[in-house]
Amino acid sequence: MEKRQELFAGKAKSVYATDDPDRLILHFRNDTSAFDGRRVEALERKGQVNNRFNAFIMGKLQEAGIPTHFESLLSDDECVVKNLEMIPVECVVRNIAAGSLVKTLGVEEGQTLTPPTFQLFLKNDELHDPMINESLAETFGWATPEQLAEMKALTFRVNEVLKALFEEGGMLLVDYKLEFGLFHGKIVLGDEFSPDGCRLWDAKTREKLDKDRFRQGLGNVIESYEEVGRRIGVDFG
Repeated sequence: MEKRQELFAGKAKSVYATDDPDRLILHFRNDTSAFDGRRVEALERKGQVNNRFNAFIMGKLQEAGIPTHFESLLSDDECVVKNLEMIPVECVVRNIAAGSLVKTLGVEEGQTLTPPTFQLFLKNDELHDPMINESLAETFGWATPEQLAEMKALTFRVNEVLKALFEEGGMLLVDYKLEFGLFHGKIVLGDEFSPDGCRLWDAKTREKLDKDRFRQGLGNVIESYEEVGRRIGVDFG
């Protein structure tokens, strides 16, 4: 497969075209950002760690029958993915109160949410990813009702699979975001799943093992990512 021009550079990943119009190369960089890009640092090994972590998770989801864009690892910090027509709506599930939910509603951090909450956000950095609902998504053409229903169903299926996986490793899946796209008309999970896009706590101590370590200046960010991976069986090479 021939790697061609860069198509897009996000906060932590870059996307490249290939000689196959249905395939892209996803490059995980060492860049780490928080607070809408106001804080950016390069953390050694981050690209490699997240690339392998994501490959492992995508494999587990595929085994559970969840369609993903992931195809194969290409190098330490690159993988091959399907070329999706991305839907600009993020799906967020919260199992435990943390982050913006605590700040917005004034609820106590660590409160178990029964049932888990489901939220939609418009993926738009300039607008700071505002929360939306199904009606807005349909009205403005961001997604159809059928697509939204499928995205919601898949997001909760991911929750079932990953909550159990992380519980086996002695961790709590607090919350996470997912992005979806269309591949030949079919809804497929896109982007990545790594400690950058979810919250994970140690089940006994409630120690934060995710990107909050970077946001809150707790240190040992990549070491914590690697610890999460080791607990669930990720091979970092």
